[in-house]
Amino acid sequence: MKDLTQGSITGHLLHMSAFLALSMLVQTLYLLADLFWVGSLGKEAIAAVSLAGTLMMVVLALTQTLNVGTTTLISHAAGQKDQARAQLAFNQSVALSLLVGGVVAILMFAFRSTYCLSLSADRTTAELSMGYLRWFIPALALQFPMVALAAALRGTGIVKPTVNVQILSVLLNMVIAPLLIFGVGPFPKMGVAGAALATLLAILIANVVLISYFERQFRYLRFCRSQLAPQLKIWWAMLRVGLPAGAEFAMFFVYTVMVYGIIRRFGPAAQAGFGIGARVMQAIFLPTMAVAFALAPIVGQNYSGRQPQRVRQSFYSALGVSFTLMLVLTLLCQLVPQRLIWAFSHDGNVIAFGSEYLRIISWNFVAVSAVFTASSTFQGLGNTLPPLASSLSRILLFALPAVMLSRRPGFEIRQVWYLSLASVIVQAAANLWLVHREFRRKLDSLPAEITPVNVPQATPVSAE
Repeated sequence: MKDLTQGSITGHLLHMSAFLALSMLVQTLYLLADLFWVGSLGKEAIAAVSLAGTLMMVVLALTQTLNVGTTTLISHAAGQKDQARAQLAFNQSVALSLLVGGVVAILMFAFRSTYCLSLSADRTTAELSMGYLRWFIPALALQFPMVALAAALRGTGIVKPTVNVQILSVLLNMVIAPLLIFGVGPFPKMGVAGAALATLLAILIANVVLISYFERQFRYLRFCRSQLAPQLKIWWAMLRVGLPAGAEFAMFFVYTVMVYGIIRRFGPAAQAGFGIGARVMQAIFLPTMAVAFALAPIVGQNYSGRQPQRVRQSFYSALGVSFTLMLVLTLLCQLVPQRLIWAFSHDGNVIAFGSEYLRIISWNFVAVSAVFTASSTFQGLGNTLPPLASSLSRILLFALPAVMLSRRPGFEIRQVWYLSLASVIVQAAANLWLVHREFRRKLDSLPAEITPVNVPQATPVSAE
């Protein structure tokens, strides 16, 4: 366990965010590698993988719930030097992840045909999406236990093992994917479905390796069968903190599905351009997301350790680092958006749609960094409702005007991008105001004793 209540705040932030950025990079490379190989199969294949991959946002919303709940409970316990309570929260997180992952897989298989047929621009795209999801859904289910393990490590200030495992998994995916997509040697030619199967195999191996790390090397948190039986009070403690954060990610899914529906009339090229642009933007957000993910356990441990000045310092340090990074990346998207799209498709229409999206949306990058930083600060403080409220306001500001614009004569896709840009700026301003209000409420008169998240006490139990 790493004590984040001592030492340089900026040092902790940069150290953890560097490893987390690498971790997020390899996660994004899963999707970008698939998109790269699938790009040679045509715009319908690109649109199919992009559409199917959008379900990843549903999983991100749910795993973010688990991620934030686990990280918050364990970081608060670690900040108070309560190892027994941290271990109990860890085992309950594992149990909850297995249950939710199984339920999600069942539901996605039940509704995958309806989802693909209703949002695809044509029948070919829909059929390719369904074939991709046949293997991608089990891969999504396996994300749940892996997130639980990674969140537990992050709550204790440890991130390097997770990064190493994810690097291994992405390398495996990049090697296996082209073999299954194109049918090299003894491997079957599976097309887009092969990309999904490669991802499934890589994530399965990553889970096995990460479990092995806990069993053989990590001593602060251990698997304990007697603590895996559901304890609803602890599940509620996780969900109470995690659900609002997960709902924030769900808003991204709602936004993306709305966009796919609105631009459907423009054909597969528009959907492919938006899909590539969104993936590229996701990769661009990695640095600021890494800083935000590192911020939450730092705030959590220092808040539980009753160090309000370090909590404030953590927020402002993260905000400064994120602003600087996103200014540079905004400039990149303004100068060479076409090159960023061309790397995945040489289709002129796809490049035109995707590069216009990046050029307009990039103006909100700095605002997005403020949103991520504020949201993670709330996670560390154990109150995730305010950023959820601002996310909901953003969707409301975007949804109705976007639908109305799409029904007007002469509607152009760029109008949706400008509307999205305005809604993010409003969300960022609201988040910054909410953070300063929360600081006044919780830090100005910090009590001598804090129990931020009420997790039942536990006595140490040896791992079975």
